Parts: sequence; structure tokens; C-alpha cells
Amino acid sequence: MAARRRRFPWWALACVVIAVVLVTGALPADDARELANRTVPVLVFVAALTVVAELCAGAGLFDAAASLAARVAHGRRWALWVLVVVLATLSTAVLSLDTAAVLLTPVVISLARRSKTPPLVPALAVLALANTASLVLPVSNLTNLLADHTFQQQDIGFVGLMWAPALAAIVLTVVLLGVRDRHALAGRFETHPARRPADAVLLRVTAGVTAAIAVAFAAGAPPAPVGAAAAAVLLLVTLARRRPLPVPARDLVPWRTILVVAALFTVVETAHAHGLGTVLARAAGQGDGFPELLRLAAVGALAANGVNNLPAFLALEPAAGTDPLRLAALLIGTGVGPLVTPWGSLATILWWQRCRQVLLDVRARTIVLQGLLVAPVVVVGAVAALVVVH
Repeated sequence: MAARRRRFPWWALACVVIAVVLVTGALPADDARELANRTVPVLVFVAALTVVAELCAGAGLFDAAASLAARVAHGRRWALWVLVVVLATLSTAVLSLDTAAVLLTPVVISLARRSKTPPLVPALAVLALANTASLVLPVSNLTNLLADHTFQQQDIGFVGLMWAPALAAIVLTVVLLGVRDRHALAGRFETHPARRPADAVLLRVTAGVTAAIAVAFAAGAPPAPVGAAAAAVLLLVTLARRRPLPVPARDLVPWRTILVVAALFTVVETAHAHGLGTVLARAAGQGDGFPELLRLAAVGALAANGVNNLPAFLALEPAAGTDPLRLAALLIGTGVGPLVTPWGSLATILWWQRCRQVLLDVRARTIVLQGLLVAPVVVVGAVAALVVVH
């Protein structure tokens, strides 16, 4: 039997791309330095927050939150769904959309199966909110962190600018999904005794650290140092309690993902150095009235669904310029818009993989149909909220 051909890993391809672009001078040295100054802190934060999220999962924080939701619901399926929505929103806002997709999805599917609720219902709610609840804080989405660099230069608070579109996106998502799934959420379920945590002390420390970083992020503290400090504290406490790491130590930091993201940054910046911005500026238009902002958000959403939200944001950011309203509209389009295709955001890709790992078969058609239901309404509503408030 012939040996299977090994595929060239994406992270290795990313290293090759970065090296070729830099060595050949396709990306000018000054542009490369500016890109590094802007994106290295973002990548450090991504690494730190992934460690935090993995250690939270290992301590049982997500399981404990889901069990608490089941008890508070008192056997009512609709109440349990509402609490899952709250948990998904908070997880996305504080620990980022990718974290919510990876760590919360298997928990809510298990919870649904225990309560004899169709597992696809809460799983799809997590998928939707992992994207549409990603406008709350700078740390909620990688694109937010990139835009926040510009906001800080203009002394503009992220939360003050984005609270209205973030709230509109969440409320519209919940209403649309609640109406669609109302029949599946009827009736009651039998409650079961909560499982005791393996280490109650570690669980309490983890909950306290998570609450502390949520407050710090909301207060505008620099994300990278806060995330790194939280990761260090949780790692030290986990080791001190002699608890096993939730994943092998070599996988605790997502270095492969970071290399791929760095390559995306480099490729898009190189394309801009060779005229990409001129082409996209015509598609994105100009102005900060409602029609102009909606046009920019729509272009961002279409590009994100076509190629993925991160390169779409990077490609269109120069077309948005430094106008905070235009940059906010682009965040809406690339943040809450990429729900239609399975590759529109990394969170959707990760969510789909996690569903398969826990034996929940989700067809691509299901993702597309939910995206067509939610994305257009949420994008329009969020842009409208942005214009009304500002």
C-alpha cells in the first residue's frame, strides 16, 4: 500500500511567504517596520488570550457556567436558551469570537443533549453571536484591535463609538434566532445535579482572573500586557495546584495560527504597496452619511464572505481612512457580516470543526441559510444605530 503523501502545513507555507516578501523587497522595509510595530502587540495578545481561554476550559469554568445556566433555567428550555445566549455574548466580548467558537460550542452541545433540546439550536446561536457580539470591546475581534490603533491616535474611545452598533447587532441576532427557533425552545427538561469541579480553588481563581481582565478591557487597559499577565497568573496557579494542562504544552500557544495570521498581514500590506488600495477605494466610496457608510459596510461584508474577514478588513482599511465613522462601518461589515459562508471568519471555521469533533453534523447549507437570515438585517441595523447615535 502506497504511503500517504504528507501535505505541506499552512504554517510552513506562511513562513515561506513572509520570507520571500521580505527578502525580495516586495514589501518595502519602511512599510514592514510600520506593519510590525502595529501588529506584533496584536499577535502577542492573541497568543496570551488563547492561553487564558485554554486554562479557563481546563479549570472547568465553561462547564460550571453552563451547569449554572441549567439550574437557573429551572427546566424551561427557552430560559436555558436565553442563558446560553448571555454566556455566548459574554464569552465573545471578553475572550474573543474565536475563543467562544472553540471552547463554548462543545459545552452548549453537551448541555443541549442533557436537556433533550435539539443541539443544533444552541450551537447555531453560539455561531451567530460569536460573530455578531464581536463589536463590544477591542479584544472581542482581531479587526477591532487593528482599528483601535487608529482610534487611540485620535483619542477616541472604542466603547463610546461602538456601543450602539454592538447592542443593535446583539439584539437583532437574538430576536431573529428566537423567532426562528421558538418551537424548538418550547417545553421543559429534566434538571440533573451539578458536577463537582475537579479543583474548586482553581475554578474560583480562574473566575476571578477572568472577571478582572473583563473589567480591565472595558476600562481601556492595553490588551497585550493585561492578557499576558492573566495568562502568566493562570499558568502559575494551574501548575501550583498540580493540575494537568488542558492541551500539550507545545500547543498551549497557537503559534501555527499566529504565523498564518502574520502572513496574511504581510501579503495584504504588500498588495497595498503595489496599488490595491486604489482599486478598493472606488468600490468603498466616500462620505459618512448613512448610504455611504452602509455601502462601505456592505463591501466589507461581501469581501469577508468571499475571502475571510481578516484580509478583507486589512484590504479595505485604507479605503475607510481615518474617519472614525467609516472605520466603524468597516468593522461592522467585516465583524458581523461574514456569516454567510463557512470560511467568512475564523470563528465559523473553528465552530464547524468543533461541531464535527462532538459528532454534530452541520451542513454548509445550514450555515448559509442562517447567514442569509441574520447578516443583512444585522449589518443594516448596526450601521443605522451608528448613524443615529453619532
